[in-house]
Amino acid sequence: MDLKGNTILITGGSSGIGLELAKRLAEHNKILICGRSSEKLQSAKYAVPSIEYLQCDLALKNEREKLFEWIKSEHSDTNVLVNNAAITHNTNFVDDPEITEKAELEIAINYLAPVHLSKLFLPLLEKNKSPKLIYITTGLVYTPKVAYPIYCSTKAALHSFITGFRFKNTNAKYGIIEVLMPAVDTPWHNGNPPKIAIPVEQAVQEMLSGLNKGNREIKIASVKKLYKISRLAPKLALKLINRLD
Repeated sequence: MDLKGNTILITGGSSGIGLELAKRLAEHNKILICGRSSEKLQSAKYAVPSIEYLQCDLALKNEREKLFEWIKSEHSDTNVLVNNAAITHNTNFVDDPEITEKAELEIAINYLAPVHLSKLFLPLLEKNKSPKLIYITTGLVYTPKVAYPIYCSTKAALHSFITGFRFKNTNAKYGIIEVLMPAVDTPWHNGNPPKIAIPVEQAVQEMLSGLNKGNREIKIASVKKLYKISRLAPKLALKLINRLD
């Protein structure tokens, strides 16, 4: 993938991996971001003055449509969509009385939103040069961490969707790329990142390196090892991932 001269929409681009990606790409590309928090979006604009943003809640179908209409009318040259937005709840399925509501929210943002946005944006992206659909998932698609019962299942579902989508459209004009992240030190962890979390700068650098090489599935850092262990010894992988902090 040529990392210059693109118009790139990054969902969840106001913090964490999305914001770091915006910072790294803004010099040679037009960057658009969206997010739920107007305060975070304004802070992102302060950090990267060239970006443009729209406040929206991707959990809602009409808000996803609002995002698409904004892009279609104001930034119709968009050729790359980065589905990065995601949320999680660290919880116990049995003991949490609000687990159903939390599950509905995670499913909407983590799974339905990227699927819906892909369907909305694909005809627009195809009209432009080098169209790409990029999805940020996680190594936990291979083996779940029990503290994130809904998050892991939504990302596993998205991984399955991406794999089938790519296989069905091998010769399509557009590229379908998945980036599988390990634990990354971002605000996503609410100030308590696990000890194994890698710096966000490292995660994004490895992602950009993979994109530059034209990789369609980019496993970041320890995800490479997790993938191999999960294939050779799935029970061991499950035990290991749930012992790590």
